[in-house]
Amino acid sequence: MTAKMRKLIVLCVALLPLGICAQEIKIAIVNHAEIFNVMPEVSDVETKLATLNEQYERDLKIMTDDHQKKYADYMAQQDSLTENIKLRRQQEIQDLETRIQNYVPSARQDMERQAEELYAPIREKIQNAIKAVGDEKGYTVIISPQALLYVGSAAVDATPFVRAKLGLK
Repeated sequence: MTAKMRKLIVLCVALLPLGICAQEIKIAIVNHAEIFNVMPEVSDVETKLATLNEQYERDLKIMTDDHQKKYADYMAQQDSLTENIKLRRQQEIQDLETRIQNYVPSARQDMERQAEELYAPIREKIQNAIKAVGDEKGYTVIISPQALLYVGSAAVDATPFVRAKLGLK
């Protein structure tokens, strides 16, 4: 890079803040959580996740009931069982315990993955509406109040515009 190019780059970098300050900066806030909570799709997702959670709970109950029954049967019959059958039943009980221990974190991970997949289109829809409102209203920045420490009285609340864009009341 030549010395002339370096000087030009330094000059551009020095003048850049002046150009930004000369432009009008329009900042708006959007209460993302408020919009998210009134989206009709959210209740559908919550219903699907509740149904999935109930299925996992039923499956876990079946496994624990099976484990308890086999354990109780083993304890009641252990004196009359041959050593070979005792070992086999102990192994069955141990295998069930391992399955139960592995099932809980696996089910939790699947629930988290399902929630992420089901909520992603809703988040994307909201994000697209926020972008559309920002473009239409000419906002420079749209921020969420959940991440702010201060919002001045001159800040524009674009939440109603985004709700209208999404057809929400």
